[in-house]
Amino acid sequence: MTKKQIALKAVEALKAEYPDAICSLTYTDPLECLVATRLSAQCTDARVNMVTPALFARYTCAADFAGSSPEEVAEYIKSCGLYKTKSKDIVAMARVLCEKYDGEVPSTLEELIALPGIGRKTANLVMGDIFGMPGAVVVDTHCIRITRRLGLHSETDQRKIEMILRGLLPAEESNDFCHRLVLHGRAVCTARKAMCESCCMAEFCRKKA
Repeated sequence: MTKKQIALKAVEALKAEYPDAICSLTYTDPLECLVATRLSAQCTDARVNMVTPALFARYTCAADFAGSSPEEVAEYIKSCGLYKTKSKDIVAMARVLCEKYDGEVPSTLEELIALPGIGRKTANLVMGDIFGMPGAVVVDTHCIRITRRLGLHSETDQRKIEMILRGLLPAEESNDFCHRLVLHGRAVCTARKAMCESCCMAEFCRKKA
């Protein structure tokens, strides 16, 4: 079975297992998505969702963040870890949004990754979830682990994995596929143990073969 065939089987198996492919971060607009995803670095989505209601009540637009200070923003996000770096990035990012984009979040990969603190993972999430662009591939720890176990690659570099998966996955399925990998990675194919006996992909997964 080729890698392309395995990828297509994985798409269908996960779609059947997890029909609701949704991001576990809570947000209501592009800016909130951008900020919440930045906060999720080395932090659980559940913890981020506990922090963001008060944060987004205080800062309702890019101008609010831009007019604040990293120290003030930090007070709202201390429990997220690396809060000093994240608060600096968020304020700097908001200032760029106000200066270059009239406070709006841009939609292209190139523009997004040029923002302070924003990498390809966050940019792809915003492109797929907010702007509905096909071909968005969010490479997080679940994606790296499970796609490697499936035999789709042997890489550790996130950008290389993103490019490989772009070539294997149907563009219209890639964003939802990545969300489903998160759900599967938490429930079945965990970092500590791959519970192959309960896996919807066991039939064609190369880890079990």
